[in-house]
Amino acid sequence: MAGGVRPLRGLRALCRVLLFLSQFCILSGGESTEIPPYVMKCPSNGLCSRLPADCIDCTTNFSCIYGKPVTFDCAVKPSVTCVDQDFKSQKNFIINMTCRFCWQLPETDYECTNSTSCMTVSCPRQRYPANCTVRDHVHCLGNRTFPKMLYCNWTGGYKWSTALALSITLGGFGADRFYLGQWREGLGKLFSFGGLGIWTLIDVLLIGVGYVGPADGSLYI
Repeated sequence: MAGGVRPLRGLRALCRVLLFLSQFCILSGGESTEIPPYVMKCPSNGLCSRLPADCIDCTTNFSCIYGKPVTFDCAVKPSVTCVDQDFKSQKNFIINMTCRFCWQLPETDYECTNSTSCMTVSCPRQRYPANCTVRDHVHCLGNRTFPKMLYCNWTGGYKWSTALALSITLGGFGADRFYLGQWREGLGKLFSFGGLGIWTLIDVLLIGVGYVGPADGSLYI
């Protein structure tokens, strides 16, 4: 008799668990409470027309005329709330923009990775491959992340005014070359007394026109 009671108790316990789970699902509406990752970028109750591109879905028309004004119908993504000009909640709205792809935007509308391994002082001027991302508030056609070849424009903190001042005052001792990280040339100027003054005058001219720069290939600040 005891052997038949144990399975019955186990069945009752299983029914209670299933009943609890069903009630929990009903109370929660059967929906997941997980917040989408894009919601962190979306300001709550802000203007719909100013939402970042990650917060909305738009029906784009790639056959628009380049450079001409165009309007697109957009809708906010789930879990995103916004308002119109009258501070009324809305889901669907219109965005005004210029017809162009993201890689055609001006440089002020996107951010790119920097490279510290290319030479900024070279002839011809060197370029490096960069990955660029459009700023959140800017709307455009196509992929918002794109590759682009950019000129080397990083700086190591060397000042052109300091290099020129050292070249004029202490150039005969190689101070300008030492400051720029060019140790071999600095030692050469030091032990030759600035090439008897000739090397010193040449360096003043080369640093003055920006032809001689930091040894790491960076730009002056």
